[in-house]
Order: sequence, then structure tokens, then C-alpha cells
Amino acid sequence: MSEYVYPPVIKAALGLFRALNLKIRLEGTEHIPPTGGAVLVSNHISYLDFIFAGLAVHPAGRLARFMAKSEIFDHKIGGPLMRGMHHIPVDRDAGAASFKAALTALKGGEIVGVFAEATISRSFTVKEIKSGAVRMAVAGKVPLIPIAIWGPQRMWTKGRKKRLFQRNVPVTILIGEPMYPKRGDDYDQVTKDLRARISELLEKAQREYPDIPSGSETWWQPAYLGGSAPTPEEAEALDAQEAEERRARREARAAAEKAAAEKAATEKPAAESPKPTTEPTEPPKDAATDSASAAGTDSASAAGTDSAPAVKSDETEEK
Repeated sequence: MSEYVYPPVIKAALGLFRALNLKIRLEGTEHIPPTGGAVLVSNHISYLDFIFAGLAVHPAGRLARFMAKSEIFDHKIGGPLMRGMHHIPVDRDAGAASFKAALTALKGGEIVGVFAEATISRSFTVKEIKSGAVRMAVAGKVPLIPIAIWGPQRMWTKGRKKRLFQRNVPVTILIGEPMYPKRGDDYDQVTKDLRARISELLEKAQREYPDIPSGSETWWQPAYLGGSAPTPEEAEALDAQEAEERRARREARAAAEKAAAEKAATEKPAAESPKPTTEPTEPPKDAATDSASAAGTDSASAAGTDSAPAVKSDETEEK
């Protein structure tokens, strides 16, 4: 697989991190296999997580292919980069295709990155996770590797303004011991164990984090550590409200598109106006009169046809 995009992106990211003096703590890199497939499962606290999760495999000389929502691949800048790095688009209405693409990558010896919470955690704790990562590891006969990230939420997360060029931000990346699920296991229980391991790593990262927020900055600290981030229950309610608003927007858009289509289907093009005709003339009685009359008739007929207004259809194009 050609890698014309990924290495330069990593190099640029590392250069930016040095320029911003980000204090990156990376532990557990010995758990990343030097070869072969693996499913890397991370918590999700910011829009930058895939960059820092990708750093987890960098010391082993590996690249991670992250599963990300398909809308990112449609972005005019992000899309070409995501495709160039061979990340995997996830269409929530066609999950089987995404699973198949990830499984193909795993069987080809790739590391596939998954954010099993599906969306960013507003509480900065680990939400309930889905069993897809476990099933993927079992189907691909590869290990599950839990990791936890802490710190990037201060730079860009849900509901907060971007502060991408903030300096001296500590970022912690902890990699846990691999898990080896197999066919016949209770996938739900393995998923609970995976969540527990990620939560343990995340709590360790949070409790050992060198910065303690104060004043207006307590928003990025979880409630259980005295921060003003929503509790898991409050975050769940906010997520439900957002999902309902998103569903209402989808339904309104679908209704508008249907109405426009029905309107276009019922409208008929305006009838084409008949072309003007020329009444036949009686033949002239002498040559001079004949010539003049013929010239006048031909001229009038031509003028009438050429100057007839073009008929336009009033049928509108659906937008």
C-alpha cells in the first residue's frame, strides 16, 4: 500500500507539537505489535483524538487506519487527507460495508483504530461502548488494544471554541495490555471488560495529569474530580436532546425534498405557442407586381418566424 500522504502528515503534526511545546506523555508502547493486525480501541474526548491515538503506534513503526464517520471524507480538505491515509469511512446506514473494509485491513496486517463510544464524551468519562470492536477482533483473529487519551479536549472538543494553537498543554496517551477475545466468548462481557480497562487507564491519566484547572477552566475536568464538566447522567441527557434535534432536522429536510419533488412532478410545461402563418396571396397580374409582391410576402413571413418569442418551460429544477 502506497504511503504518500500519511508520513508527511505525521511529520507535520510532530513539528507543530514541538512548536507548541505540547508535553506528550506516552506509555505502554511495548503493547503495540511490530507486525500483524490489531484493533486499537480509544476513549473519545476531542476532535483531535485520532491524531494522538495514531501517535500510540508510531514508536513501533506502525500506522493506524481509523474508522471515522463518512461526512469527514466529504470535506474538501479533510476528505482527500483521510482517503490518502487510507482511513475507513463509516456510513451509519450501511455499517456492514464499513465492518467488511475494516476486516479486510486487519487481515492485511493493518492496525485499525476504533472509537467505540461512537461520539465524544461530554462528561470526559468512558460512555457505554458497542461490541463492534470485539466482534471485529474475533473475526480478524487479532488482539484488542485499549488506550486512553487525556488533554486534547482543552484544544478542541464538542461545544467549545477551537484553541488549536494553545501552548504548553500536557497530553497523556496510555496503552494497556492486549486482550485476545475468541469465538465462543460472551461478547457483551468482553465489551464490558474492555470498557473497564479503558476507564482504568483514563482515570490514571486524569489523576496523574500535571495541570489542575481553576476558575473558568474547570470545564475540561470531569465532575468526579471536582470539575464543572457534565456528569455522565447530564451528558447522556444532552446527547439525547442533540440526537432528537438532529432527527427533527433530517425529517424536516426529507419533507421539504419530498414536497419539492411532488411539486415538480405535478407542474406541466407551458403549451408551445403556435408559429404565425402567412395567408396565401393571389398571383400578380404583371411581372413587376409579381416580383414586388413575392418579395414582400417572403420578407413578412421570414420576419414573423424569426421574431416569434421562444417558449420557456415553467418547470422548476428541484434543489
